[in-house]
Amino acid sequence: MKGPAEMTFKPRHRFINLAQSVLLLAGMGAIGWVALNAIVGPDLALAIVLGSLGGLLLAPGMSKQILIRAYRARRLTGRDFPEGLAILGELARRAGLPRVPELYYIPSALPNAFAMGNPEDSVVCVSDGLLRLLNRRELAGVLAHEIAHVANRDLWIMGLADAMSRAVSLASWFGQVILLLNLPLILMGAAYVPWEVPLLLIFSPTIMALLQLALSRTREYDADLGGARLSGDPEGLASALLKLERSAGRFWEEMILPGRRIPVPSLLRTHPPTEERVRRLRALEAPRRPPHPETALRVPQAGRVEAPRFGPWGVWR
Repeated sequence: MKGPAEMTFKPRHRFINLAQSVLLLAGMGAIGWVALNAIVGPDLALAIVLGSLGGLLLAPGMSKQILIRAYRARRLTGRDFPEGLAILGELARRAGLPRVPELYYIPSALPNAFAMGNPEDSVVCVSDGLLRLLNRRELAGVLAHEIAHVANRDLWIMGLADAMSRAVSLASWFGQVILLLNLPLILMGAAYVPWEVPLLLIFSPTIMALLQLALSRTREYDADLGGARLSGDPEGLASALLKLERSAGRFWEEMILPGRRIPVPSLLRTHPPTEERVRRLRALEAPRRPPHPETALRVPQAGRVEAPRFGPWGVWR
């Protein structure tokens, strides 16, 4: 049987994912600099870029604690969830992380898992709904996916993309206000505005947002491949993705349009289509026997489990 590090990967997949990420980040950087330079000038543009990067360096430690409190998550110990911590520790060792991520439990019925931080200091959060939905084999695949995000520093990369996108949006808003205030002078011919400036004001935030979404989908593909390598069981992650897709489909149909599926344009997805992710995972050569059994998990008890609800920023928890 092949071990996790010996699984066969197609180099073409890795190269395409890396090339797409580099090109998308480079494209966002180029568009961001052109837009900022044209709207606010080179000096202020440089200040915005440096300020965004500085804030990004400080953000991971701050946002981690804020999100943990917002989700009312609690840290799991070996007494609470020994099998989950054992799986997470083994995956972190295979990934070569200097420190095993902390595992947090979210008392929410909505199936969800996400990671925060960097390889030196990270956390992985899993919800009650996720643990009740998946078996041990599928949980190992999901945790491996999140560990791959941490090992690849995807969280920092997506933070950088988000900072660039927000900077361009802020500059665009500022530029539109200035343009509106000077509109009478422009109409009277007392002021001149190059034709490309209004186009940048209108389209640059949208282009940046679309590139950011495309980058997110690319990093998800890479985390799928990396997670399959770490767990040695791509079918475990594929099975978990299919379960999550069915669960999410039912949830949205009940909350928004009962009995109907809502197609989401591929350009507006933060994650790739589940069917394509599963197809890529099943194309990998995997061991005949899964490293983790398909047995039910012992879900930690953490008081009252809350149903998904609407908050100020949409559905959460």
